[in-house]
Amino acid sequence: MFKRVKAGVLNVAYEHHGSPDSPPVILLHGFPYDVHAYDEVTPLLVAASCRVIAPYLRGYGPTRFLSDDTPRSGQQAVLAHDLLALTDALELPEVVVAGYDWGGRAACIVAALWPERVRGLVTGNGYNIQDIAASAQPSAPENEHRHWYQYYFHGERGRAGLTRNRYALCRLLWQQWSPNWRFDEATYARTAASFDNADFADVVIHSYRHRFGLVTGDPSVEGVERQLAAQPRIEVPTIALDGDGDGVVPLGGCANHARFFGAAYERRVIPLVGHNLPQEAPREFAQAVLAVLHA
Repeated sequence: MFKRVKAGVLNVAYEHHGSPDSPPVILLHGFPYDVHAYDEVTPLLVAASCRVIAPYLRGYGPTRFLSDDTPRSGQQAVLAHDLLALTDALELPEVVVAGYDWGGRAACIVAALWPERVRGLVTGNGYNIQDIAASAQPSAPENEHRHWYQYYFHGERGRAGLTRNRYALCRLLWQQWSPNWRFDEATYARTAASFDNADFADVVIHSYRHRFGLVTGDPSVEGVERQLAAQPRIEVPTIALDGDGDGVVPLGGCANHARFFGAAYERRVIPLVGHNLPQEAPREFAQAVLAVLHA
């Protein structure tokens, strides 16, 4: 069921399924994806008596900013604030949060800084909180190659390319990041419609510039960014998922991320699966959500 709610600086569009009396689970997509990533996960969770909420992130689909004056920031702290504002607007004192890419980052931050609000966490590719201070350090050449699009977005040529060629560019990323996934054009087109949001390009470009310290952030969340610079640990029950066919995450995925988590942490590797974990492996993703829900 499609719904809207005013939450923080946004009018958030979201999909809602299941009984309002069931334990709430918030499913968060990343770039360049949308809520359709959870089309097959949601029925599995509803069948297991969950209430499922899948919001369109800022800059995607029908979600809109309430004011023209709000910075079109895509930095990690605003994504976390958007998630926290959504839980407040829906009057959810405690939730399971699950996501990957941008959505996994928002979920990790809320779990780290507001653990009393998080019953459990499922995170694609482990600890997703950015270490902006270390972003200028070079990585292995193969990892640098995987992140070509981020460096492309650092210049105005990249902004123009994303603005004009968003359909083709994001489709290429799907192919490169999930080389074993044979999605059809209709599947991609359903999600690509979300990239037509008027704020999409601005939010994306800001995200990939801010994480490298190239632009300033939204002043309203600078206090949160300072907390994140310390790389806070996550103590809530957590399952980290890695697809061993992921074409964008650094080599090894989250194999060495256990130091960022407490004792209730588990890493699961899914053979052949790429970056779009819930859409490529819905059963395994749903199983992880249920495991942290009942931990």
